[in-house]
Amino acid sequence: MTPTEHPITEDDIANFLANTPDFFERHAELLATVQLSSGHGTRAVSLQERQAGMLREKIKGLETRVVDMIRHGQDNVLIADKMQRWTRRLLQVAHARDLPGVIADGIVSDFQIPQAAIKVWGVNGIFSDEAFAIGVSEDAKIFATSLTTPYCGVNSGFEAVNWLPEPDAALSLALIPIRAAVGEPVVGLMVLASPDAERFQSGMGTDFLERLGELAGAALSRLRSQGTTRPNTGGATPPAGTLDPAAT
Repeated sequence: MTPTEHPITEDDIANFLANTPDFFERHAELLATVQLSSGHGTRAVSLQERQAGMLREKIKGLETRVVDMIRHGQDNVLIADKMQRWTRRLLQVAHARDLPGVIADGIVSDFQIPQAAIKVWGVNGIFSDEAFAIGVSEDAKIFATSLTTPYCGVNSGFEAVNWLPEPDAALSLALIPIRAAVGEPVVGLMVLASPDAERFQSGMGTDFLERLGELAGAALSRLRSQGTTRPNTGGATPPAGTLDPAAT
């Protein structure tokens, strides 16, 4: 019987050339005679020219990636600068009751976010009548506690939208749970809003928003203080449980 002959396929040729790097050294004349499609129209070019064209395209792609990396690096530097300015402003707040307003105003001005608001619960009694500590339902607190990462997406009628100066202009939202420290219970909720329905989207990265929440939570821990430790300067010591007026 005549053995069955298998036709040579393109894959066979490709594998042969890939595994026989000295083929064109032994058949150098092919480099000058092989004609390939240029990849841009119907013009035929030599193998060397086609290889050069492919290298140019690869280099162009790498250059584009480098430009993107540089741009992202510059964007990250700008964000870091804004974060530093915002954090410095929080450290300079003299009275704890001013912190929620400073946090929200700084987010709007430093990060160009159209609207921001914040509510905190479980605060020291002397802050219980402040605007940032009232008007939060139990449902809103339960929802905030359920968030392990910030919510980003469309406005679906969340209660927190009503905390904003212009609720009707909030088409997309970021809802950020506030904790005094990582791993501790949620003690507040921050809402960021935009009239652009695409500004905050589900699936977007939330690392930056999480950092905002962590820094805000650390600053707002002053609202929960029950006393202030003072150095012993020989003066009178405030009665136990008394909040130092300088902290408010």
